[in-house]
Amino acid sequence: MKVLIVLTSHDELGNTGRKTGFWLEELAAPYYRFKETGAQIVLASPKGGQPPLDPKSNEPGFQTDDTRRFEADPEATKALANTVRLDAVPASDFDAVFYPGGHGPLWDLAEDTFSARLIESTLRSGKPVGLVCHAPGVLRHAVNEDGTPLVAGRQVTGFANSEEEAVQLTDIVPFLVEDELTKLGGVYSKTGDWQPYVLKDGLLITGQNPASSAPAADALIELVTKGDM
Repeated sequence: MKVLIVLTSHDELGNTGRKTGFWLEELAAPYYRFKETGAQIVLASPKGGQPPLDPKSNEPGFQTDDTRRFEADPEATKALANTVRLDAVPASDFDAVFYPGGHGPLWDLAEDTFSARLIESTLRSGKPVGLVCHAPGVLRHAVNEDGTPLVAGRQVTGFANSEEEAVQLTDIVPFLVEDELTKLGGVYSKTGDWQPYVLKDGLLITGQNPASSAPAADALIELVTKGDM
């Protein structure tokens, strides 16, 4: 199995002067889930090179066994420091694509043409795409072959409005994931704040929050390895 993990290159949290980026657990937990299956993993980002880590995700209260393992893993940290440019990635090379969240993707990947085309071509070629937490917002410009929104009529989840309110960024982010998915015609649902929740609609897998990252990766692996596509 060959998996592409797509990370944000955006590091500014709106006009707050604070930094953002990708959420470490949402990379680390899936990374090791994929590794344990023997998968070959390629990391990509819009700008290539070292993507920005949301500093909050590395605070002691948000660290996990997976994040500590990742940061102590020379192979993993080298791959992270040398992500390939997203516009140089052929979708046909991969069996699955996974997007970790963090607030960064709402600014760059959500508006990235190459990202939208990657998602569309992967799904159309019968391969799964997984997105967790804020990353389902990256689906906002992805469309079906008839031009309708990709999420229209699909069961989807993503970072809930109540969770965004809890971290006090409702008025900072460019859009709210829950509202955007609903506006596009997605059949949005969620569970309690910060609880794991993953939905699978055909080849599209979405997870609500950081706690959903490992289960979302597991669902992606199951689609590829069991051929349930």
